[in-house]
Amino acid sequence: MSQRRKFWIFTVFIIAILVISASYLSKVNVPVLEPKGPIADQEFRLMVLVTGLMLIVIVPVFILLAYIINKYKDTNQSLKRYSPDWDHNKYLEGLWWLIPTILISILSVITWNASYALSPFKPIPSVNKTINIQVISMDWKWLFIYPQQNVASINQVVFPVNTPVHFYLTSDAPMNSFWIPQLSGQIYSMAGMQTQLNLMANTIGSFNGWSANISGIGFASMMFQAKSTSKTQFQTWLSKIRHNSPPLTQVAYNQLARPSEYVPVHYYSSPKYNLFNDTILKYMSPGASQSMGMIQ
Repeated sequence: MSQRRKFWIFTVFIIAILVISASYLSKVNVPVLEPKGPIADQEFRLMVLVTGLMLIVIVPVFILLAYIINKYKDTNQSLKRYSPDWDHNKYLEGLWWLIPTILISILSVITWNASYALSPFKPIPSVNKTINIQVISMDWKWLFIYPQQNVASINQVVFPVNTPVHFYLTSDAPMNSFWIPQLSGQIYSMAGMQTQLNLMANTIGSFNGWSANISGIGFASMMFQAKSTSKTQFQTWLSKIRHNSPPLTQVAYNQLARPSEYVPVHYYSSPKYNLFNDTILKYMSPGASQSMGMIQ
């Protein structure tokens, strides 16, 4: 087979892969590629920019790799020049060190700026008042407590559209990772510690939430639903929970904390006062759980 034919076969193969990949991505719902909030949108743009910069190096390297393998293979009879003592070219070496150095420098500046701009602790400016939600990861479910609204929910979190949401997270089980791909990056929840995450949805809709850290046999079922609604719908949702749901007492919490899989969405009114802080203290001091009547 001639070299030209091999070249065109390889080119057609690469183009076919790119077309198939683009077609697949256009039809499949990939959450990180469909941001629905300002934080996720910045993260998406950052991923695209960084990927583009890396391709500046990766694409030429793979093209040269294919070229070199083909040119210097044993069966290539057209290669007549033999240069055993040629092992250094200051211009080429300068080039292939200079380009990666420039790109790494650019990536360093981008990483530095993005680390501060996208800090999960950084509040989101808005004309609307921020909603505070406490999150406890459990075996194998998510508990959301609304301290200001005096309600709680399992495996569902609801908030108004275009309203900043400030999550406070901890764990009453092994370390986990809270992630709503279309709204933000992931953040860990750890026993005896509190982490924070700020996000906002700029469109009404329902978004999948995931556990992004393997946490045992029920990990696959540890999913939740995040919903952004209008302010009126949010107030209606709160009202229904307050009037139609049982209180989240310590006894109810103890029952809830037992390991269970594929737990359906359900709601509680009047969550026990300071339940979130009690859960943190439970793992911080040996005697705290006994003195405060918490589960072991």
